Amino acid sequence: MRILVVGAGAREHALCWRLARDPGVERVLCAPGNDGIARSFACLPVDLADPASLLALAERAQTDLTVVGPELPLERGVVDLFSARGRQIFGPRRSAARLETSKAFAKQFMQRHNVPTARYRVCSDADEALIAIRSGEFGDSLVVKADGLAAGKGVVVADSRVEAEQAVRASMIDRAFGDAGSRLVLEERLEGPEVSFFVIADGECAVPLVVAQDHKRIFDDDRGPNTGGMGAFAPSPLIDAALEHRVMTEIVRPVLHGLIVEGSPYRGVLYCGLMLTAAGPKVIEFNVRFGDPEAQVVLPLIEQPLAPLLWAAATGVLRPAHVITATSRCVGVVLAAPGYPGEVHTGARIDGLETVKDALVFFSGVEQHDETLVTGGGRVMTVVGQGATFRAAIDHAYAAVSRIHFDGMQYRRDIGRKALTFA
Repeated sequence: MRILVVGAGAREHALCWRLARDPGVERVLCAPGNDGIARSFACLPVDLADPASLLALAERAQTDLTVVGPELPLERGVVDLFSARGRQIFGPRRSAARLETSKAFAKQFMQRHNVPTARYRVCSDADEALIAIRSGEFGDSLVVKADGLAAGKGVVVADSRVEAEQAVRASMIDRAFGDAGSRLVLEERLEGPEVSFFVIADGECAVPLVVAQDHKRIFDDDRGPNTGGMGAFAPSPLIDAALEHRVMTEIVRPVLHGLIVEGSPYRGVLYCGLMLTAAGPKVIEFNVRFGDPEAQVVLPLIEQPLAPLLWAAATGVLRPAHVITATSRCVGVVLAAPGYPGEVHTGARIDGLETVKDALVFFSGVEQHDETLVTGGGRVMTVVGQGATFRAAIDHAYAAVSRIHFDGMQYRRDIGRKALTFA
């Protein structure tokens, strides 16, 4: 099997690495990839926002299966186009991808199909949003979400009404997220730990994967602004068999059934961002692709061949199954460029990579200058440690991080710490 992985980040690097390990996979290509991925896999230039270019590339490369990493091509309808041409592709159609590409659609969909989530209000202009905040409808602290895609940065968990009002003005008046923030969702603030629950679905059947926990804030102890993710660990010690069954019964299956009823069967990986509240699991958000950085810690733990699972989902022949996973633990630490998640400074030389022997390194924002890799984006790479315990995985990850250096390198030093209380 020849597989094309679409995307340019550490998630796509992890997908390439994991799929290449499967027996029966002849070759893995990445488009457009990045200069770090290109050290191990052929990377082909392409415009992720242009489904026709992606289709033409897949046809030229004669790939058997295309796996979509990021959300942008899904929003643009790449799966619809591939399907119309009879080419197999792993990911949801544009109509189903609205679960991620429109927070308002997702909330209204969950309300229609009785999927547990936070109380909310959709606001189409700043005055409406500010009036709702000042009314106290959601209390003194609430969540403000840009409706559209904002690279994981369109969510503000406000500790006060003043902070919530500032978030409204930034999004709707200052246009910090462009058109993505022209409509907002206000939500009540839920309390409890968060988990990232993944399933592979073929429209009707869904198979759960390893559950992870993400770290969104830029600084230790969950302080500072939200980012695309500063690290993750897996499997989550908060999820046991009984809770997994409850999530599948109360959330995943109603979502898949609801999409069938509404004419948009879901094929691909569905990421359910959950808050484990005192009243039970509730949906914070959906992603319609593998998370980043969650993929980097989930994929190494899947022991059975991954490509056949993705193929079965893409072709509608998935069967109920138990995914075979390793008994080890994974911890992934994101190394970010100075300024992230704000204005990023790039071009710094990356040293020490050749000394990393006992950890995985998945590249994201890097560029090749002569013989040297330099920083080329906000999140530069994810360093993943694996071990029999979370303590061992943490030690492996941070030992590798200590060997890598670039000017202004920032990273959290508490990734995985939450898991140690369950050790």
